[in-house]
Amino acid sequence: MGEGEVIAEERAKDISLKELSKKLEEFAKARDWEKYHSPRNLLLAMVGEVGELSEIFQWRGEVDRGLPNWEESDKEHLGEELSDVLLYLIRLADICGIDLGDAASKKIVKNAIKYPANAQ
Repeated sequence: MGEGEVIAEERAKDISLKELSKKLEEFAKARDWEKYHSPRNLLLAMVGEVGELSEIFQWRGEVDRGLPNWEESDKEHLGEELSDVLLYLIRLADICGIDLGDAASKKIVKNAIKYPANAQ
């Protein structure tokens, strides 16, 4: 089974941030890209991907109402750009020694305290 087939097979199951981090590390190592994965380089690459993501929404008036009128190909493109941002973020967190799942969970708790649901 080739690398693409393994990845496609795993799409069907839920995958954790730790599993994605491991896959990204293996992907970079297999291509000898680790030398390019400094925090600065990863951040700049992620910002570029955020720009590409922004372009998708730039000219769409219906964005505020969700995506009901989008073609499947548009949604697929959106998913790819969102994934690019996510994957760079995961790799950046990993290189910086941050457990992103733990940090995000703690941030949700902090936000719940800062912004209580029943506050008027």
